[in-house]
Amino acid sequence: MNRKSVGFVFLVLIIGAIIGTALGELIAYLLPEGVVEQFFLKSAMIGFDPFTINLGIISFTFGFKFVLNVIGIVGIAFAAYMLRWYHRERF
Repeated sequence: MNRKSVGFVFLVLIIGAIIGTALGELIAYLLPEGVVEQFFLKSAMIGFDPFTINLGIISFTFGFKFVLNVIGIVGIAFAAYMLRWYHRERF
């Protein structure tokens, strides 16, 4: 039995998080202002602020932020379930 590579699993989970977070933002945009909208908009940021390294003739800027909301977590769970289902059906 073949095992899924860690990179493939990580990629599927990241795609699930991106789709879930985008869907949560869309749902929050469509809802009227209130507690439910704030629930969907509540998010956590993971990463660090951009910083620049200037070497005189060349300059590098590095930064990374990953924003995850409640529906993004649901997206990760759904992607993990689909990955498990795909793994069971395929092998």
